[in-house]
Amino acid sequence: MIREGLRVNKERLWTKDFITVGVINFLFCLIFYLLMVVTAPYAVDKFHASTSIAGLVSSIFIIGILVGRLGTGHVIEDIGRKRVLILGTISLIITSALYFAAVSLPLLIIIRLLHGLTFGIASTATGTIVAHVIPPDRRGEGIGYYSMSTILAAAIGPFAGMLLMQHTDFRMIFIITSLIPVIGLGTSFVVGEPDHPLRRDHGKGVTRFHISTFLEFEALPISIIILVIGAGYSVLLVFLSLYARHIHLEEAASLFFLVYAATVLISRPFSGRLLDTKGANFVVYPCLSLFAIGMLFFSRAGHGLFLLLAAVIIGLGYGNFLSCAQAISIKTVPPHRLGLATSTYFICLDLGFGVGPYLLGALVPFTGYRGLYMLVALMILATMVLYHFLHGKKAVA
Repeated sequence: MIREGLRVNKERLWTKDFITVGVINFLFCLIFYLLMVVTAPYAVDKFHASTSIAGLVSSIFIIGILVGRLGTGHVIEDIGRKRVLILGTISLIITSALYFAAVSLPLLIIIRLLHGLTFGIASTATGTIVAHVIPPDRRGEGIGYYSMSTILAAAIGPFAGMLLMQHTDFRMIFIITSLIPVIGLGTSFVVGEPDHPLRRDHGKGVTRFHISTFLEFEALPISIIILVIGAGYSVLLVFLSLYARHIHLEEAASLFFLVYAATVLISRPFSGRLLDTKGANFVVYPCLSLFAIGMLFFSRAGHGLFLLLAAVIIGLGYGNFLSCAQAISIKTVPPHRLGLATSTYFICLDLGFGVGPYLLGALVPFTGYRGLYMLVALMILATMVLYHFLHGKKAVA
């Protein structure tokens, strides 16, 4: 009876730490998504930046996240996840306030880079904590529910950003994004410090560089896929407001992420359970197909309803693939490598978000926005072939 009681307790998903970390993740991602839609128009309006440079201003934040994750994934198991979370959040508060000092375009780029670095430290800590508190045999379901905090932020952040740009100035926006991490800091003290097993090389005095101390190779195949897919989605996120101006659908565009999020919130619990019961391929291939179809609809949108239909399809596709890929990345790694697996997944996702707006945004003068999004749809279809060779065949076996 005692063993059965312990086992039932071990299988609990909705624990205090699981809920609290989800709230903190929501607050962090709210800042991320709000500023992603704000900074490109801010760079264009205030500093007269080109489309490509505006994309760089927005996406350089992701490069900062990448740098932050590279270091955090390596040390987080040594110094404690809660301690990294608190220190990262304090740093996030400081860098959030630096936007008021951005008096030139180069300085804005530097501030975005530093802000991204602190975000990467804090968000890697939350991702690692939640990977430890989710029961191993419910990881697909648990990651699915946890990632709903990101989905809510992905809806409310861009919606709030576009609304604030219409009704207030950029100074007020930066005040709001400076206060949000203060709430996150207060909430972080509620999180319990999980037991943290030491890395296998801990205490052995490793002096030579090993890439395995920064990346988890088991998580790398699916992480490469998310890099490409993330690059495709990033150009939708960063250039949506500029695209909406071009096709005169600003009102519908302001609702895009709300519709996207509602779709994901409804479908996400089902996709997580299907991943656990039916396997990765059963979920991934339909998700990527729907994402490609949604981007095709998005590129052809000439009416507000058509644009919002694209939001539904992209939510079913990209929105569900995102959490499924994260669950796949940690599904087979040992507990002491969960921090590195989480870091590896987000490093690749961040890299895709970082290079996408700059490299793909440079194509806009030649393809236009519609042509760019058509190319992204084709890129997603090609990624399905890449997935087959990197993970799909292994998943079948």
